[in-house]
Amino acid sequence: MLDKLEMFIAVAREEHFGRAAGALGITQPTLSAGIRQLEDQLGVQLIFRGSRYGGLTPEGQNALQWARRIVGDARQLKEEMRFKRHGLAGQLRIAVIPTALTWAARLSARFTRKHPNVRMTLLSRASAEILSMIEDFSVDAGISYLENEPMGKVSTAPLYRERFMVICHRDAPMAARDRVDWADLAGERLCLLTPDMQNRRIINRHFLAAGVSVEPGIEANSTVVLIANVEEGDWMTVLPADMARFLCAGKPLRMVPVGAAEVSETVGLVAPWREPHTPVIKALLSEARRMSELD
Repeated sequence: MLDKLEMFIAVAREEHFGRAAGALGITQPTLSAGIRQLEDQLGVQLIFRGSRYGGLTPEGQNALQWARRIVGDARQLKEEMRFKRHGLAGQLRIAVIPTALTWAARLSARFTRKHPNVRMTLLSRASAEILSMIEDFSVDAGISYLENEPMGKVSTAPLYRERFMVICHRDAPMAARDRVDWADLAGERLCLLTPDMQNRRIINRHFLAAGVSVEPGIEANSTVVLIANVEEGDWMTVLPADMARFLCAGKPLRMVPVGAAEVSETVGLVAPWREPHTPVIKALLSEARRMSELD
């Protein structure tokens, strides 16, 4: 039944039979047959479907919670047995908010140096997507904001506090400033991350608190695109200090702190809440806590 539960989880995640089959590496007829067999075994209809996916039935919504729990327990058992035979090994998938990718690189470098038999995949994703991916087993952990929006029941390890910088060309008038206020950016040519990014929503709240409204001329879901526009034209952007330092290195750009120095956002490692954790997640959380800049 375990493989059928994984099929069911995949369909619920993708909300499309074809995409779910592709994600699992099986044919759509095989997937459809597996879902029907699961429904027969459980004695209930799990999915509304006609010519296409129509959502989960009430029984399906309840079954999804059980399916995730059972599949999670089964995967944990496999991890425990593999650890006893081979030590820490296997594939570790981490989804990361774009502004924390430099920290993700540090964590992955330190972790794989200590555990060379663990292979890592790092994916850049929005914060809301990261939580969904953890819940449906698309990834094993994430690096995201810990305070601003509902997290649900997860394990966390704070890594650092995010402080914002305005990035402008070194010849721009604002480059001569030691610090700027959020209100000083009103009317400037701004390029910012897209509104689906929590980083952008945090920035919007700072502007709102300062009593100003801004309309960025360029929006992108890539920090590299933002910096490229600042370098090529008379644009400005706002990014966390760590990412700004990395992207501005060697470029004719200037970073200027914005807002009050004591105002910051906590970013950290997020993992499924389980007791006990799998050996690899336990080791990852421990490494994150050792790396943390926070007490």
